[in-house]
Amino acid sequence: MPALICGSLAFDTITTFPGRFAQQILPEQVHILNVSFLVPTLRREFGGCAGNIAYSLRQLGGEPLVMATVGSDGHEYLQRLQSWGASAEYVRVVPDSYTAQAIIITDIDNNQITAFHPGAMQSAHLNVVPARDDVRIAIVAPDGRDAMLQHAAQLAAAGIEFIFDPGQGLPMFDGAELKRFVEQASWVAVNDYEGRMLCERTGETLESLSRSHLKGVIVTLGAQGCDLWQQGVRTHVSGVAATEVVDPTGCGDAFRAALLYGLERGWPLMRCVALGNRVGALKIACRGGQNHRIDPAVLAA
Repeated sequence: MPALICGSLAFDTITTFPGRFAQQILPEQVHILNVSFLVPTLRREFGGCAGNIAYSLRQLGGEPLVMATVGSDGHEYLQRLQSWGASAEYVRVVPDSYTAQAIIITDIDNNQITAFHPGAMQSAHLNVVPARDDVRIAIVAPDGRDAMLQHAAQLAAAGIEFIFDPGQGLPMFDGAELKRFVEQASWVAVNDYEGRMLCERTGETLESLSRSHLKGVIVTLGAQGCDLWQQGVRTHVSGVAATEVVDPTGCGDAFRAALLYGLERGWPLMRCVALGNRVGALKIACRGGQNHRIDPAVLAA
């Protein structure tokens, strides 16, 4: 069964700062912030939440349908999607824009500072959820503001269950809009920071959100694993130790791909998030969001 992935395709320029941001930023001087980070290493990767999720889902054996936008420079990305078996049927090329670009600086504690140029992503609302009987599950991941609003509404109207994954796009929405997303979704997936912001803006708690119609609220906690909330009950699912910590970029997307993979197959949510923890640990040992390999033994574990 294919999974529709609504989100961004982007080129990531990833750099590493061999120090700690906290040692360079003076809290009492943030009103006149003027900092520069020397980044000796730089590389360009394929990224964007939709691309990263689709990559890991395909690695797991799933069937990703990517609905996104690229600019006039995006043909290389389209070829890449097709090279590993993801459908690019619903990827729109916006000729007068660049493909979205993320410039990421990571410090030695794996903290990240990101500058993001949306480019063609600003036209993502022109994409419409396809009318297909074989699409039963989807994810609304970070994308253009209007696109996220419209695609969530379209999925709900079509009766397609979806994961609401606001990610770094969460600050774009006010409390009423976030409540509407939650009302339309079947699952919510956030990291711990996003979870706090979601609760603050909606006036809810994770417990109260999980007592609604939602089938689960998943809060990822990095190396500590994740918290799974269902009907007011929190269950902690321990993390998996990585063989090496190289690059956190795309770890959350890898987790969400595993979540989609399990949900497609009707797994219990606990099993889905446990797989997510394992796949996230594999991803963090590789640079970039789309270079890791998922051994079939991961599924058998």
